[in-house]
Amino acid sequence: MHRVYLVLAFFLISCTSSAFAVEGDSQSAQPPGMDAKVIEPAARLRAPLATGIAPAEAQPAIWTARQAVHFALTHSPDSQVATQRIEAAKAMVNQVKASYYPQIGLSAEYAQTNNPMYSFGNILNQGQFDQSIDFNNPGRTDDLNMRAGLQYRLYNGGRDQAGVKAAEAGVAVSEMQQVAVSAQLGFEVVRTFHTIAQAMDMLEAHQASIKAIDSSLVVARARFEAGDLLKADLLNIEVQESMAKENMILAEHSLELSRKAFLNLLGLREGQVLIDTIQESAQELPEDRSYVKRPELKGIEEQIVAAEAELRVAEGGRYPTIDGLAHYQYDRGFVLNGSGDSWMGGVRVNYPLFTGGKTEADIASARAKVARLAAEKQKLELAMDFEVQQADLAYKQAEQRLQVTEKMFEQAQESARLSRIRFKEGVILASDLMNIETRLTEAQVRQTVARAAIRVAVADLRRATGLPQF
Repeated sequence: MHRVYLVLAFFLISCTSSAFAVEGDSQSAQPPGMDAKVIEPAARLRAPLATGIAPAEAQPAIWTARQAVHFALTHSPDSQVATQRIEAAKAMVNQVKASYYPQIGLSAEYAQTNNPMYSFGNILNQGQFDQSIDFNNPGRTDDLNMRAGLQYRLYNGGRDQAGVKAAEAGVAVSEMQQVAVSAQLGFEVVRTFHTIAQAMDMLEAHQASIKAIDSSLVVARARFEAGDLLKADLLNIEVQESMAKENMILAEHSLELSRKAFLNLLGLREGQVLIDTIQESAQELPEDRSYVKRPELKGIEEQIVAAEAELRVAEGGRYPTIDGLAHYQYDRGFVLNGSGDSWMGGVRVNYPLFTGGKTEADIASARAKVARLAAEKQKLELAMDFEVQQADLAYKQAEQRLQVTEKMFEQAQESARLSRIRFKEGVILASDLMNIETRLTEAQVRQTVARAAIRVAVADLRRATGLPQF
């Protein structure tokens, strides 16, 4: 029985050692040569976003663009999805690093048999052999077998190291994807913010147009009552008033739709949207008009690093694997009332001589992936360079448009002021006044669009050059 106690004690020690090994692996243990920076970010995974639940944060009563961008980056589902991708990539690193550690296992089984070969083996393992045993019919035996085994891969052609490097590059790719998502999300929030400001200004322009037309309509009705204005001219002004009211309805709808889009980007289903464009400081123009800081470029560079590591994994298939192994087992029989223990240790070498061309196909596929990513990087650089140029041209165009529309609006205001006086005096026709009022509204709308366009162009330039919005 002392051997039974010895095996049970061995089982307990092995289980305890395994638990400590797992705990040490998750905290600080790492094989020599491994990069500590891969384990360090695990602590950051305990942030609120890693659980997919945005931290509670009070919504401001009046939004600025800076507040909106910060809120969106912490509450939008896009940011949370990107965070979970990083977590999955880091878990993959830990999965690959498991190959650095030995595999320890415990097993136990009980069986009875009258098969001559198995029965004879049980007799030998339990130390019950004697000369009276009939080899052809040793009889019924049973066996309680308990085993502890250990296996450690000593060499596999560098596939483990290459796999870890590929997984680490995968983490970097996921992180760059998160930065890219944040950059695009920040730009969309800023653009929608200025779209709301533009819609508000356009609504004010249409309201001012209705007010001006109403004033002219009062004068027109007085002149009509005095017999100084034709009925057709009065109807023309009333039709213009109805058209202006329709434009105001469309402007109100556009403003409401912009607010809904704004809430959607913030990760909110509903809420009141009030924006502050007065206290919001203007964004700075980027001095360096280059795309080298774009996260997309860094992301594809890390993809190439991962693909090159995967190529080395595939090339490792040409090399043998060497494993060290050892196990201890205890056998106890109740039929023959015998027991015994044994151990075994050794080294196993496995060298694939022929795999039907699978290894060569894996290598060719990995090389093709590296070449494809290199071509995609070149394509991406051309696209990003075009985006920078396009954003720069859009800014210059918006700047010129703003200068022109400001002058246009000033001229339209003065022309409308003089025309209203002349219409009141009966010098010009109602149709001429309505044309001038329409041009005034158009000039104000164009100025509003140009003012929003230059702000969006600055935000787009920052996105295209890889700078954060704030």
